[in-house]
Amino acid sequence: MENRILGLHHITAIARKAKKNVDFYTKVLGLRLLKKTVNFDDPGTYHLYYGDERGSAGTILTFFPYEDARRGSAGTGMATNIGYSVPEGSFDFWIDRFEKHNVIYNKPSEKFGEQYLTFLDPDGLKLELVIPKNPDNRLAWETDEIKANVATKGFHSVTLTLRDIKGTAAVLTDVFGYTLQEKSGNRYRYITDAVEHAAIIDLVELPNEARGIGGAGTNHHIAFRVKDEETLMAFRQKVAKAGLNITEKIDRNYFYSLYFREPGGVLFEIATDNPGFGIDESWDQLGSSLLLPPQYESHRAEIEAVLPSLD
Repeated sequence: MENRILGLHHITAIARKAKKNVDFYTKVLGLRLLKKTVNFDDPGTYHLYYGDERGSAGTILTFFPYEDARRGSAGTGMATNIGYSVPEGSFDFWIDRFEKHNVIYNKPSEKFGEQYLTFLDPDGLKLELVIPKNPDNRLAWETDEIKANVATKGFHSVTLTLRDIKGTAAVLTDVFGYTLQEKSGNRYRYITDAVEHAAIIDLVELPNEARGIGGAGTNHHIAFRVKDEETLMAFRQKVAKAGLNITEKIDRNYFYSLYFREPGGVLFEIATDNPGFGIDESWDQLGSSLLLPPQYESHRAEIEAVLPSLD
């Protein structure tokens, strides 16, 4: 595998009620709950991870569910839409499912020659199901109600809304190795050929749009994937050389990370494949128990006392 950015690693968003979040993403959308842990900076708040069977990069959606969070407002300077790849012919299933569970959705539409179905999670976070031009061969996580012929396969794309795309586009092309694939109106599609899937970033330019306000129902950051720490640190040098402030390497237990804010205002992370989600639970037990970062283990009783029940 080359020393390149390998598409999306994960996306992190903000929610309110933890139990409602778990119920929606596992029961309605059919993702696997990979990890129940806590926010490194606020151990009284969960950090919940969802994805495929083993938490493959490019499938991982995570949440900070602050029980009393204000409602955010999507706008410029943030990721505003998460696209999931689904099999051809699955939209009827999903529309029926959204009707059954009172999920807000729009009728299917098309962009860049691909059909998509927009819907909102319980906090108003905007997501899409996309039927990709090229069949997605990733192995889907199945549930009793959602089988592989209709299940999500992982990320298709993420949309960033910006007042001016120039600086963001330069990071994608000059630092991360993406290329402009096509343009439609004020939407610009960038893609990397380093991976087959989770490879697309759409930039939407809205010069007069209000800046986004973080809160429940908005995205906190998006993370790009690299294979290991050596590649991670090589990209740290590239980002710094581009004149952007970037953090030191941070250990996030399941991956190592760097963070920087790109010129359009979106918080970018670069995250490694290693060590992965199997370091503290067996694969068949992922997400079954509360796992704490080592520095908080001695405070487990106090933390468990303030975290809301997910049952």
